[in-house]
Amino acid sequence: MPTTFVYKVRDRAGQTVEGELEADNATLVAGKLRSMGYTPVSIEKRAGGGITADLKIPGLGGRMKLKDVAVFSRQFATMINSGLSLLRSLAILSEQTENKTLAGVVGQVRIDIEKGSSLSAALARHPKAFNRLYVAMVRSGEASGALDSVLLRLAETIEKQVELRRKIKSAMTYPIVVFVLVIAIAAGMLLFIVPQFKTMYADLNGKLPALTQFLVSVSDAARTFFPFILLGVGIAVWLFRRWINTEPGRAKWDAFKLRVPVFGSLVRKTALSRFSRTLAALTRSGVPILESLEIVSHTSGNHVVAIALDDVQRAVKGGDSLARPLENHEIFPPMVVQMMAVGEETGALDEMLDKIADFYDQEVEATVDALTSLIEPLLICVMGGVVGGMIIALYLPMFNIIKLIK
Repeated sequence: MPTTFVYKVRDRAGQTVEGELEADNATLVAGKLRSMGYTPVSIEKRAGGGITADLKIPGLGGRMKLKDVAVFSRQFATMINSGLSLLRSLAILSEQTENKTLAGVVGQVRIDIEKGSSLSAALARHPKAFNRLYVAMVRSGEASGALDSVLLRLAETIEKQVELRRKIKSAMTYPIVVFVLVIAIAAGMLLFIVPQFKTMYADLNGKLPALTQFLVSVSDAARTFFPFILLGVGIAVWLFRRWINTEPGRAKWDAFKLRVPVFGSLVRKTALSRFSRTLAALTRSGVPILESLEIVSHTSGNHVVAIALDDVQRAVKGGDSLARPLENHEIFPPMVVQMMAVGEETGALDEMLDKIADFYDQEVEATVDALTSLIEPLLICVMGGVVGGMIIALYLPMFNIIKLIK
């Protein structure tokens, strides 16, 4: 059944026109309006006498993922390279982009360009979709006339970031699921199973083994204070999230992550890979080195790396090389410093940075594989120890059940 859409458009004279059209979806309305010579500004669905927004389920819609931005960049580059105009490419992308939130942003970018804005300035108005790295590279592509090449580099850079995140998430998913399962099983036994055994043992009027008595005491405490425990955990999580969103909290938390045994190495390698890949993309695209360092500092994802890059930026402003100041910061290994120094000397800094990023991508993959093979048996032992220990504690009195009955 056709739906009524309320639209707002601009005609060829630049005047705003409003009206209504019936169609199966908003895309058909936009196409019809364009065929009539209008430029759509907004199209909204009308139902029950009022304008309603599309249904959005919290956590399941409305988010823009890096993968969506990468796909958009690759499609945009292909269209520009094929000779399509900037406005026509954006109009097509705003209709065919699957992520509705990103599609709306692209549509707004097209409208801003029609008003006389540059592409980079229009993108900069949407920092949640296009960060400073994206805007800076697009600006350099506009200046050099190689926008399609820059967009392809952006797509490749973002895709590698997405792949790196995917590897880390896949490695962390199994431990988190097992940990949550252990907590759920332990909580279920303490709240529902142990009280049943406690009632049975109380009827026997016997003295319980120390381990069983301890488990019963823990169960009593858990049942009595369960709402307060949940509230306490919730408050602790809220306070922790608030703390790490502060400048001192973020600095201490990022430094702590680097010192954690085993996992600290993974965090460090991930940060170095992101730093190298981002700086390589900016350098190759012709972004000035000081601006590149500032952008990488803001997009590094680690406060320790950001502090180091701020120091490097000050040194470069004073006429120093890019690689030498990195020696003063432990997070950058000698190999990274030396390879960057060679890249500066040979004029191939972007290639050296790409090689560093590829090396650490491989290191991250190897570390993730090693962690996965190590964590799986450890988690199985932990689960067996927790659940098995509780079961043994519950059944210890059974060995003496005859004496208890007598």
